[in-house]
Amino acid sequence: MNSIHIPVLLNEVVEAFRDINDGVILDCTLGYGGHSKALLDTLPNIKIIACDQDDMAISYCTNKFKNYTDRIQIYKSNFSQILQKIPQENIRAILADIGVSSLQLDLNERGFALKSDILDMRMDSSNQLDAKTIVNNYSQSQLEKIFYEYGELPNAKSIANKIIIARQNKEISSAKELVQIIGNSNLQNRSVSIATLAFQAIRIEVNKELDVLKELLNSIQNSAINHARVAIISFHSLEDRIIKDKFKSWQSSCICPSEAMRCECGNNHSIGKIITKKPITPNAQEIKANSRSACSKMRIFDIKRQR
Repeated sequence: MNSIHIPVLLNEVVEAFRDINDGVILDCTLGYGGHSKALLDTLPNIKIIACDQDDMAISYCTNKFKNYTDRIQIYKSNFSQILQKIPQENIRAILADIGVSSLQLDLNERGFALKSDILDMRMDSSNQLDAKTIVNNYSQSQLEKIFYEYGELPNAKSIANKIIIARQNKEISSAKELVQIIGNSNLQNRSVSIATLAFQAIRIEVNKELDVLKELLNSIQNSAINHARVAIISFHSLEDRIIKDKFKSWQSSCICPSEAMRCECGNNHSIGKIITKKPITPNAQEIKANSRSACSKMRIFDIKRQR
């Protein structure tokens, strides 16, 4: 298998971690190893701990990094759980690229793409819940909820209703069939299609993507990790908003409610500072080479806990 995944914001990730001279960089979303490989080659004194929940990615990277076995450890794990499985004392940086890899999107048998012959969308194929189950078994209100909240679709009710009517005649078994049912025209005043956002919503529900992102951020906050840089790449506004708000709360020293007349919390709750006031986005050259990078955003935070 040849790697066809182009790492998003690769140069920017390397630059973000350029000052990490020793210790461990935790790559929470190994994928096909593009970011980890660049970091190993650029920073000769660091080691990588990496994880992924995709068996194909792990198999591929086990072979890819066969000459780096003394510098990289690979775990099969959801990124929200990895910090509970590894030593934390030497972690100097954390990277998480929250997007779906190109290979997952492009492989017909993974059922992510609009043209796929199946409906699946599981990042971890051992999970019981898949897209086919959601589309054929969720109630009208459940479908409306995920399309509205996760796809931010104003016509969520109409899309859910189309699915309910269609599945009364026969089971919806392919992504192509689902696209025909819900339509693939662009939203008004937007360059993204209804089907793309509906598929995003279903994929988020299948993989509980927002929940695991929150769990990752909470596990970092509650860890003993200190003097470490955190860089997280997101691909849609829901993820970016969660990251932005969490980084803001991490930087805040006072956690008293806004209506409090004076600070009563001790004013010592900050765990570091935000490095990126605005998210880092890909340049025109990268977008031209990899159109899927166009919506990516990276935010960076430095953990420096008060003692």
